[in-house]
Amino acid sequence: MKRARRLPLCPLAAVFFAATASLPAQTVPPQPIAPPPVTSTTHSESGLSESKAPMTKDQAAELFRSVDEILAFVAKDSHLKASRPVKRKLLTRDQVQRDLRSKMSEDEGAKRLERSELVLKKFGLLDRDFALKPFLLSLLTEQVAAYYDPKTRTVNMLDWVKPDEQKSVLAHELTHAVQDDRVHLEKWGTPGPTDISKNVGDDNRHIQLDEASTARESVTEGQAMAVFVDYELKDLGKTLADSPEIGDRMREMASDTAGSPILARAPLLLQESLLFPYGAGLGFEQQLLQSGGVDVAFAGALDRPPGSSHEILHAQDYLAKTPVPVLTMPDIHGLLDKDWDPYDVGVMGELDVRIITELFGGQQMAGPLAVAWNGGIYFAAQNRNAAPAVKQTPASIGTIYYSQWKNRDSARSFLKIYAGALARKYSALKKVDLPNGDEDHLLYSTSEGDVWLSLEDTGVFISEGYDRAMAKQLEAKYREAQGRGPLMQAGSQMPQHELTMGFRSLLPGIGVPRAVIDATHRLVQ
Repeated sequence: MKRARRLPLCPLAAVFFAATASLPAQTVPPQPIAPPPVTSTTHSESGLSESKAPMTKDQAAELFRSVDEILAFVAKDSHLKASRPVKRKLLTRDQVQRDLRSKMSEDEGAKRLERSELVLKKFGLLDRDFALKPFLLSLLTEQVAAYYDPKTRTVNMLDWVKPDEQKSVLAHELTHAVQDDRVHLEKWGTPGPTDISKNVGDDNRHIQLDEASTARESVTEGQAMAVFVDYELKDLGKTLADSPEIGDRMREMASDTAGSPILARAPLLLQESLLFPYGAGLGFEQQLLQSGGVDVAFAGALDRPPGSSHEILHAQDYLAKTPVPVLTMPDIHGLLDKDWDPYDVGVMGELDVRIITELFGGQQMAGPLAVAWNGGIYFAAQNRNAAPAVKQTPASIGTIYYSQWKNRDSARSFLKIYAGALARKYSALKKVDLPNGDEDHLLYSTSEGDVWLSLEDTGVFISEGYDRAMAKQLEAKYREAQGRGPLMQAGSQMPQHELTMGFRSLLPGIGVPRAVIDATHRLVQ
C-alpha cells in the first residue's frame, strides 16, 4: 500500500551521529559465539541482505571493531562527545524476539499499554476488535534492526544481517550513545509522571508536566537520522546541511510502506505514531541545521528540548520560543468520582488532530484543520459499576475532549467530522432531536451512553459515555476554566502527554526501522 501523506513523516527509520577522529579507541572486546559459516543470503524487503546462517566469528569480530571508527564519525558529525565506552552484543532472531516480548510484558509498561488501548479505541483511533499487542509484536519484529540500550550502554547487532550493511545502522544507534553521554537518555526521555491523576491538581500537573517522551524521541531520532544520512553520503562529499533536498526526498520515499507488509496493514494510528519521530524528527533537525548550525541542532535541542508535536512540526515556533497553547483542566472530580474512577488525562495535540481528521474525514481535511488547532485536552474515566468483563472493553470508559480553534469555521468543521464518525464506533446510534436544536449542538444516544457535542465561539466540547445532564455540567466547568490557565512556553521544561504520542512512548525501541534503511539506500544509489 502506497499513500501520499500530508504529515512530514519519514518511515520507521533512524539515522545516526557522526564522529571525531580524536576519540580514543574503546576497549570493550568483542565476544561473539562462533557460529557455522554463512552458506547463502537472501534479500529482505527492507533492502538488507539476510543470511540463512549466522555470521562467522571473524565477521562478528570485524563488525565489533568497526564500532569505534563509526562512533568517532558520529561524534565529529554531531559535535557531541563520546566519553564512555560502548558495549556491543550480537543477537540471534530468537533473542531479539524474546527481548521484545519481555519489554512488552513488563508490569508497568504492559498496564499502561492496556489502558492506552482502551482510550484509543474509545476515541475511534483503533477498531474495537483490533488485537493490539500481538500485532505490535509482529510489526516490531518485522522492523527491528540494531538498537542501543541506554540501561546497559550496549549496542545490539543482528547475527543474520551482513556486517557491511549494519555499519550505517550503527551510525544511527551510536548517535544515541553520544546523546546518552550528554543527557542520560533513560531519564531524559521520560521526564514526567506516570501515575494516574486523582484530583484537579494532578490533572493539571499531568497536562503541564506529563511525559513528552515522543517529542523528545523526535529529537533523538531526528538527530540520529541526520547523522545516518551524513554517513551514507560521506563518500559523495555531501551532508544533510549542504544538501537539504536530500532530506526532503528521503521523507517522501520513506512514506512508501509497500516494502513492509505488516506496516502496510497497520492502522493509521500505528503507522503515524511509529514513523513520527523519524520523519518529522528529521524535518525538525533539518530546519535547526539550516537556521542555527550543528550545535543548535544537536546539543541545543538536547539541552532545550521541545515539549509537543506542534513544535516538532513547526520548528520556527520552537526556535522563536513561541508559547504553545495549553488549556486548563477544571475540577470535575466532585461531579464524577462517586461513579467514575479517573483513568487518563492529557493533551490532544496537533499530531492527534491530524490523525483523527484524516481517519474520520479524509486526508484532504487533515492538514488545514491541524494548522487551525489552538489547544486541546482530554479526560477519561472508568465506570465503577461496570461488570468486570465490561471493564476490559471501551464500553466502560467515558471521555471528555475539549478543543479550541483559531476560527469558528474550523471548529465547526472539526465538530462535523467527529460527529460523522460516531456510527463507526457505536451500535444503536440514534440522533436525539433537541428543542431549538442546531448543527452546533448535537446529542446522540448509543449502546454505551449519551454523546454530546457542542460548539460555542471557537471551543468544541465532546462528551462520550456520560448522561446528558452530567455532560452539560462538565461542559460548563470546562468553558469557565479556560482563559485562567497558563500557556506553555516552548522549551520551558514543561512537556505534555499527548494521546497518540503518549502511546508511542510505550513501544520498545527497535533501532533503525527497516523501511527507512531501504528508503535511504534507494536514495543514495
